[in-house]
Amino acid sequence: MASGSSQSSLQFIKGVGPARNAALRKAGIETVEDLLYYFPRGYIDRRTTIPAKDLRRAVSAGQPVTVIGKIVRQEARRSKRSNRVIFFLTLEDATGHVTCVWFEGVNYYRKMFETGEMLAVSAVPTLDKLGRPQFVHPEFDRLRGGEEEDEPDWNAMVNTGGMIPKYSSGSDLAQAGLDSRGFRRIIRSALQSHASVIQEVLPKEVRMHQKLVDLPAAIRSIHFPGNPSELHEAQRRLKFDELFFLELMMALRKRHRKDAMEGIAFRIESPLARRLADSLPFDLTAAQKRVIREITSDMARPEPMNRLLQGDVGSGKTIVALMAMLVAADNGYQAAFMAPTEILADQHYRTLASFLQGIPVNIRLLIGGQRKKLREDVLEDARSGRAQIIVGTHALLEESVEFANLGMVVIDEQHRFGVMQRALLRQKGANPDVLVMTATPIPRTLAMTIHGDLDVSVIDQMPAYRKPIKTAVRLEHQKDKVYEFVRTEIKAGRQAYIVFPLIEESEKLDLKAATKEFDQLKNVFPEFRLGLLHGRMKTEEKDDIMARFKNRELDILVATTVIEVGIDVPNASVMIIENAERFGLSQLHQLRGRVGRGADQSYCVLIANYDWFHRNRRVAEGDVEREKQQAQVRLETMVKTNDGFRIAEVDLKLRGPGEFLGTRQSGLPEFRIADLVEDGEILRAARNEAFAIVETDPELRMEENKTLRAHIKQRYKSIWELGDTG
Repeated sequence: MASGSSQSSLQFIKGVGPARNAALRKAGIETVEDLLYYFPRGYIDRRTTIPAKDLRRAVSAGQPVTVIGKIVRQEARRSKRSNRVIFFLTLEDATGHVTCVWFEGVNYYRKMFETGEMLAVSAVPTLDKLGRPQFVHPEFDRLRGGEEEDEPDWNAMVNTGGMIPKYSSGSDLAQAGLDSRGFRRIIRSALQSHASVIQEVLPKEVRMHQKLVDLPAAIRSIHFPGNPSELHEAQRRLKFDELFFLELMMALRKRHRKDAMEGIAFRIESPLARRLADSLPFDLTAAQKRVIREITSDMARPEPMNRLLQGDVGSGKTIVALMAMLVAADNGYQAAFMAPTEILADQHYRTLASFLQGIPVNIRLLIGGQRKKLREDVLEDARSGRAQIIVGTHALLEESVEFANLGMVVIDEQHRFGVMQRALLRQKGANPDVLVMTATPIPRTLAMTIHGDLDVSVIDQMPAYRKPIKTAVRLEHQKDKVYEFVRTEIKAGRQAYIVFPLIEESEKLDLKAATKEFDQLKNVFPEFRLGLLHGRMKTEEKDDIMARFKNRELDILVATTVIEVGIDVPNASVMIIENAERFGLSQLHQLRGRVGRGADQSYCVLIANYDWFHRNRRVAEGDVEREKQQAQVRLETMVKTNDGFRIAEVDLKLRGPGEFLGTRQSGLPEFRIADLVEDGEILRAARNEAFAIVETDPELRMEENKTLRAHIKQRYKSIWELGDTG
């Protein structure tokens, strides 16, 4: 067994010459450890492998199967009907033949195969025009060639229940002989020569408590499992590792913040908060009361609070934040409330001021566009302590803004602010408590991960007085009836939004498209007052249009997706979304949340035109049906539920975590094997173990945790900043 470390160069691996080494490095595989952690993308399992003669029976089952055979014929033929060139490949096994068909990438596939080589092909079998079984665009994997070196006997592996790994490749890797077959060879070689470099990293107690297999065994089994059960245990162990070290980072960061900072231990009995609760014209929901208890419990502790408050549009986050600010005021401290835009800051100020009528609390608004005298007056109130609550935008961060005694910071739509901005506001007090709020629902599993060092509170219940928004899908040819419904609502004294997507990348074309839509709608509704809102407008113009709509000087607001999250127009009862099939699910939910804010029943109508997928050149031909089906799932989900968390779960499953969060926003490491959608149970177990270790050994100095400490220093430096809130 060769000696060395997991960071050894790949040149020591049998079968890796200079050309392969260069191709692997280009793909980001530079060390033995990188290679051993290059996990298979799937497996060929004997249970789904059938002889060619049984394919006809498999067609009716509609499930993917695998056939192994030798290539006996390949040709490209032009179709008489469509004039397209189609590629055909015929495989033969001991029982018969099967034809594989490719309609796309013909030039690529005609150079790909050699007659006589062994392939495993996998797909759902179908019947051709003559009723013969065939595979259309199957997955394939090379198994044996003419000059196979040390590949095991395929038939023996099939007959003994073996599972053959399939690896992702690419043109550079394939040209260097590193398709699946090539990867199998060098990974087997690496396991034989460097097995000793795989060092166990988890404490024995964690492995025993979670019933996890040893790491060396997991690495071997993930590549060459003997059976499905062995593979499952290997996957569970390796997923646990990824999630455990992520959560360990979170736990260490959270503990460090609490240990390093001395905060304010508030007295949580608050006469002001009690007066507010007694004056409300409605009862707080059970969820709001639970979250208030969680927040005030944090405030009573001597370390700074760092809590995320999640709540769907209209769930009552603002009143919860106000209760916390009143606790601070009763303790002689000031509170700052920061919103991302002036129009939202102004709206929050008005909402809070209306709640505080008759309660002796001085609340002030600080935004950029104020008159000089008014601004100086607000600054003096903040500096002297006369202002107990100051609502503002980024203006709160300016050097000229000083607080007498800042003890509580509330940040609305926290993803809109950078880490440095949040840190600046925090520095204006002596480690004030921080409450960050978002109306963008994130499934709890994901919130635990991306905000792992924050405590998360969720308002998962809507107030009884809010009527659910009625949502319907209508097709393009039904648009006239939809417009007639809009007309009826406006005549009854209400207002409407009509939102449409912009599909051009050029800003000039976007502007042209927006103006064209607006002109057409003015012709449809000549009797009403219409306003246009789009991304090319200056901030002042947008604010002016929104203010006119809010003040009921406009009946219909025609807009692109720039409608500000959080804008509150209680009289708007109708949201029409044109070409709804082009919008993402979370975007549809946020747009729908612009209505349903008043006492009237509100409606959201999603106008769909599924033909768009066939016309859009950016949708690859093979993906049209898949894209269409996903759009239908999105729209059906909107009709079925108003629950933002349920919608977020569906959205996460459709898009995956990376796209769901956006690369800029997430900061998450790339997981090789863990899946935040599917592996919630493993994540929770990993989190519990990680936080328990840090609770008893905050610096990982104990003997049983020294390996953890070394492993973190070596491999996980990059995620120390994950989930930071300043």
